Amino acid sequence: MYIFDTDTLTHYFKGNENVSRRLENAPGNEFGITIVTKAEVLRGRIEFLLKANDGISLEKAQRFLIESENELAQIQTLTFDLISIDKFDYFRQQSKYRKIGRNDLMIASICLANRALLVTRNVKHFRQFPNPEVENWVD
Repeated sequence: MYIFDTDTLTHYFKGNENVSRRLENAPGNEFGITIVTKAEVLRGRIEFLLKANDGISLEKAQRFLIESENELAQIQTLTFDLISIDKFDYFRQQSKYRKIGRNDLMIASICLANRALLVTRNVKHFRQFPNPEVENWVD
């Protein structure tokens, strides 16, 4: 399975031809996201709504939030299980992963636990984890 991180998902939603073409040619052309990516997308939309300072901005932010909720509901979402939680706890305790952000640790943990290929622009970053399957479909 292919797991899109937040930046790749954003490019996919915006119609990035590279991402669309790679997905069409991928075996099974099936993709999903992690619960972390879902939270990041919704958090961004909620923050946009809460910062709206006029009626036009408020209406636009509300529409974006509802559209994002509907789009995300159509995508398979991988969540935490005991294996990914153990991996996350392990990575958090290792000094070599301290510079990696918490969200990326969570995404890597879920992908590794599910033996999923992570599609991200941040290939170098995620290759620090043991046995990662990582590709960049955007560039």
